[in-house]
Amino acid sequence: MNSHTEENYLKAIYKLIEHDTDVVTTNAIADKIKTKAASVSDMLKKLADKKLINYQKYQGVSLTPKGQKVALNIIRKHRLWEMFLVEKLDFKWDEVHDVAEQLEHIHSDKLIAEIDKFLNYPKVDPHGDPIPDVNGKLQLQKSKSLSNFSTGDILVITGVVDHSPAFLRYLDKSGLALGFEIKIKEIIEFDKSLQIMINKKNTLFISLEVAKNILVITK
Repeated sequence: MNSHTEENYLKAIYKLIEHDTDVVTTNAIADKIKTKAASVSDMLKKLADKKLINYQKYQGVSLTPKGQKVALNIIRKHRLWEMFLVEKLDFKWDEVHDVAEQLEHIHSDKLIAEIDKFLNYPKVDPHGDPIPDVNGKLQLQKSKSLSNFSTGDILVITGVVDHSPAFLRYLDKSGLALGFEIKIKEIIEFDKSLQIMINKKNTLFISLEVAKNILVITK
């Protein structure tokens, strides 16, 4: 059985590789986990000894099939716990991450299978991130950042890039949520901020930074 720390490293490596590249650097892992590069090197040696990662000094890190399986299982548990907390215990979407970080390390396949069944096998978590199934398969949506679209486009919010509580609370306060329709009314030439209409009702100005952190698909 892997330690909590080892599981956190594998999850961090998977998330760094997920969108960008096949290998990641020690420094990128240190930034993600918020620790020193020297500590990372020690842990990477342990993970390599367990055949969970491919690691050679100065050549970057990649997950082995065994390591990817562990990482996806942790992500599956994390996202199912987030869904359970929001759907069944009335947590808000900005409150669940830290609790799910603790719960994801419970080693009971039966418990996770029963939660998945209890929730009717959800495909995404409360932030719109895909939940791996029991075999580690993900249903990826072809979402893009709102900042990639043009005036007149009509879109649906599918997720967020920034999962920080502060950003999620900002979206709540602004009346933005998953599944809501957005129409881009205007893109301001000066700073690329956007005027948007939400669900054919309210109009809102958002900054380019906010738009980059909202994921959408074309309606």
